[in-house]
Amino acid sequence: MRLIICSDTVPTEASERAFREGDVQALFSDVLPVFQGADRVLVNLECALTDTNGAIMKFGPNLKGPIESAKTLKKAGVTDCGLSNNHVYDFNTEGLRDTIRLIKEAGLNATGVGKNEKDSRKPLVMQAGDKTVAVIAVCEHEYSYALENRSGSRPFDPFETLTDVYDAKRKYDYVVVTYHGGKEHCRYPSPRLMRACRAMVHLGADAVLCQHSHIIGCMEYYEGKPIVYGTGNFHFLEYSDEPSWNEGLMAALDFKENGEGFSFELIPVVSTDTGIRLAGALEKQVIMEDMEKRNQSLADGTWIDGWRDFCKSVQKLYEDSVYNCIGGETDPRLRQHFAHYLDCEAHTDVYRELFRTWHLD
Repeated sequence: MRLIICSDTVPTEASERAFREGDVQALFSDVLPVFQGADRVLVNLECALTDTNGAIMKFGPNLKGPIESAKTLKKAGVTDCGLSNNHVYDFNTEGLRDTIRLIKEAGLNATGVGKNEKDSRKPLVMQAGDKTVAVIAVCEHEYSYALENRSGSRPFDPFETLTDVYDAKRKYDYVVVTYHGGKEHCRYPSPRLMRACRAMVHLGADAVLCQHSHIIGCMEYYEGKPIVYGTGNFHFLEYSDEPSWNEGLMAALDFKENGEGFSFELIPVVSTDTGIRLAGALEKQVIMEDMEKRNQSLADGTWIDGWRDFCKSVQKLYEDSVYNCIGGETDPRLRQHFAHYLDCEAHTDVYRELFRTWHLD
């Protein structure tokens, strides 16, 4: 079985017409044969598919796409949609309900979501010959995650998720984790994220793919298993002027017929005016060589400098969020900004780096 896993996918103003009209050639061009050559294609659908206007209160944009988008993804060759991310609940329960319904009506599978926190913790199980592959899709705590009594995405928990990985490995032959988290626009993992991903591998994950950062990061093989700290965007056009926004990596996992392991490959894609295409030979060379330099920093320990430099670059934003909360600010929205940061693991990682204790220094 060949499994293709794609990262953040959102219809935008530049692509929504093609999603609405089902123009898969404009949207996916020469990526289509890659889909057609796979047995399963999983994309992280990072938005609601709904006509409702009931946006939730949050920091950041509320993302939604045309209701026809699920059928368009199916037409392109997508088989599965991961919904464990920080935008699928942007239009409240109604928007999430519409999204799940439209995905199922299109003949796609939805994973990483549930009617409550417990229900969301179900893996997506695939058959690879006589072997089974379980995909565990989790996200950090940023608005969309399911609660005990509310629907939403499957949240990452440092205890329960690791237990789920451990249990899945004892029930299924292979376990793949898609982790929607890590600091946006940072090419390096935080120390916590690295420990979490390595722990998941140690407890049974055969591959861990981190999404959400919107930028290609770095990767390592830990205990012989791939961990990618940032696969970039897959299909998220013209939402940022940063060139790095327009690059991404598809992950191809080829499970061997004899049931003995799998091969792993990263396939670069770049944005076009209306969609995406495979990176050309020179583009691919540059993307992969730049990534390899960052990979080497994981091996020699210098990645921590890249993480710390990034944190310093956003220091004022995080300091302001603290001061606005504890400095007598009465605007509830400004006070909520701090609460939002404190709730989310990636933002808390930055706090811990910027506000270090004497013990760490």
